[in-house]
Amino acid sequence: MIFRPDGPQLRSSIEELADLLVDTVNGGASIGFLAPLDRAAAVAWWQERVEAASAGGLAVWVACDGDRVVGTVGLVFPDKPNSRHRAELVKLMVHRQGRGQGLGRALLATAERAAVDAGATLLHLDTETDSPAERLYDRAGWTRIGTIPDYAADPRGTLRPTSIYYKQVGAGASA
Repeated sequence: MIFRPDGPQLRSSIEELADLLVDTVNGGASIGFLAPLDRAAAVAWWQERVEAASAGGLAVWVACDGDRVVGTVGLVFPDKPNSRHRAELVKLMVHRQGRGQGLGRALLATAERAAVDAGATLLHLDTETDSPAERLYDRAGWTRIGTIPDYAADPRGTLRPTSIYYKQVGAGASA
């Protein structure tokens, strides 16, 4: 089940979301953190996301298998008047035990539909070049526009290139 929690639901899920973040980073995914990720740091990061979600600049979806959080994805909506037609896809995470079952694709599709419902016509993201995430975005019809060398350190601390992607959605898909 994938759902968009409200502020109190998101706050009550922080511990499980922190576990997911630790698993994702310690499993090698390059999502902005170095391994080993301290659980307290993961909890603090999610607490900050609750504030951003409550303010409306961030939308988060959570995937559960029973009572267990197994995935998440977010959309960041710009606050500038000239960019309200777009959103950034952020922190698509799937627990290592849930990978290879289509959950990443389902989370991605959920975020894309929600972006259209929110009036967005353009989505963008960045991801580590040659990562499994890159294959997901390619298969889902995202357009890779290039790479930036040595953009971010992977969880081991090695500088890696990052690929930049976009996707036109909703009314923008036919433009």
